Amino acid sequence: MSEGNGLIERFYKDILESGNLALIDELAMDSYIDHEEALPGQPPGKDGVKFFVDTIRTAFPDIKVKEIEPKVVAGNMEACHVVLTGTHRGELAGIAPTGKSVEFDCTDIIRVEDGKVAEHWGTTDNLRLMQQIGAVAA
Repeated sequence: MSEGNGLIERFYKDILESGNLALIDELAMDSYIDHEEALPGQPPGKDGVKFFVDTIRTAFPDIKVKEIEPKVVAGNMEACHVVLTGTHRGELAGIAPTGKSVEFDCTDIIRVEDGKVAEHWGTTDNLRLMQQIGAVAA
């Protein structure tokens, strides 16, 4: 089995969807580097991951993973495309709750070291998300 097998899926299912923020410390190295600032004001490192999860779960308390495909694992790298759904019931980047349902996607690549996430590169389709909650014209 490759070193990184399943870490991205665990992030989305066990941390983002289920809300187990304590797993971030277990699954990410202390020296974790995130090359994506997904949300305004997101700090670097593991604190940034906690900020992202807390912000998304506050804005979309019913956040669900609709799809994680394809999952690619090669050596110490793991990548996938994720589709998330939820209902905008909390503030998001200064936007008051709208009650609108959303579906948006993320693409993630991680580098694994000693069974933990060492680095993350990713993109979140924030434009599509903001259009769905009416913050940006479609």
